[in-house]
Amino acid sequence: MLSFFGNVTKGVEIRAGLTTFLAMVYIVPVNAYIMSQAGMPYDALITATAVVTLIATVFNGLWANTPIAMSVGMGLNAYFTFGLVKGMGIPWQTALGIVFISGAVFLVLSLTKFRVWVLQSVPVDLRRAISAGIGAFIAFIGLKGMGVVVDNAATLVSLGDLSNPNVLLGIFGFVVAAVLYVWRVKGAFIISIFVTSAVAWITGLAHLPEALVSQPASLAPVAFKLNVVSALKLSLVPVILTFLITDMFDSVGTLAGVGLRAGLFKDDSRELQRTLEADAVATVIGALLGTSTTTSFIESAAGVEEGGRSGLTAIVTGLLFLLPMFFLPVFRSIPANAVNPILVMVGVLMFSELGKINFADPAVLIASFLTVLLMPLTYSITLGLSAGFVMYLLVLVVQRRWTDINVGVVTLALIGFLAFVFS
Repeated sequence: MLSFFGNVTKGVEIRAGLTTFLAMVYIVPVNAYIMSQAGMPYDALITATAVVTLIATVFNGLWANTPIAMSVGMGLNAYFTFGLVKGMGIPWQTALGIVFISGAVFLVLSLTKFRVWVLQSVPVDLRRAISAGIGAFIAFIGLKGMGVVVDNAATLVSLGDLSNPNVLLGIFGFVVAAVLYVWRVKGAFIISIFVTSAVAWITGLAHLPEALVSQPASLAPVAFKLNVVSALKLSLVPVILTFLITDMFDSVGTLAGVGLRAGLFKDDSRELQRTLEADAVATVIGALLGTSTTTSFIESAAGVEEGGRSGLTAIVTGLLFLLPMFFLPVFRSIPANAVNPILVMVGVLMFSELGKINFADPAVLIASFLTVLLMPLTYSITLGLSAGFVMYLLVLVVQRRWTDINVGVVTLALIGFLAFVFS
């Protein structure tokens, strides 16, 4: 084993794998909560999320030999539920078909130079705006779920009832998550979920778990329920491309960030290429087993900071995801407002990408503003992304910046225009 992974220290890699697991295990209850809002069975989603994370992360460790953990991506899972199923009225089976198609296309393209072409065509500032927009989208969903933001007939939204115990529980959970994050506590988000849940159990806002452990729930209600045929519609092409492009940008951005700190990746390195291939394979497998798009997790940086440098770290992380499947009674008893604050915190972290954008460029300024604003206001990552690309091209044309216009920018702008036509 060690000869395969190169010159690694076994103890360090195991500790790094445990650290990454603690940093990202929150995805199991959070993803199950989000996707269950689409009408999918919660219990099966707990198992599906854990199994997909295990398979994807272990596969990456074996295939790419990198310490990158993979699981269901935050943002696209929210878009899956609130944008496609609830917003567009698409059955969750068809939405899984969309995820499967986007993953299959990503897998094919990951074997070509298309990834390089896209990254060279799309300005890094627009990629950062997409991340920030998705962050705003997730945070808005979290605040609405907490009851901090509510419907208002006159103003569309307004402040919720802060005297409501459930709203106060959500605010408490957010404060706990924020404080633990600021203190750099390992496993801050999962600790926050259980601290907030404990308060809810003690105060009677939620029922205590009936048991501590149980047999894992069956995957049968969600596995292989995808409907690929119904996803093969011209009107859904922009949505499929949104999943594809966002997954690609998210993965490359995460790998660049984690790799920079560890010196793992160079441009077009074998390790980078294979990690992207593993990411694409994971999305296809995830759709088959009943989850939204799978991507590389930035929480892998926690394990890298502990010294993880090889695939052994990823394998340890993945195998540890066997554990959550047996704690179903505990996950069932977690109240929604122990989970919603984590959506807001994830949104905060993604929104920080705005600080790196060059707003002195008018094209970037206008495109970024529309991308970030429209994603939460329209409940659609597709429309926000599309508006950004269309306006970016339009401003470049008005400014006669012909050298900045390339085939990639024009193609994405045209796809964005079609998204508005079909919407």
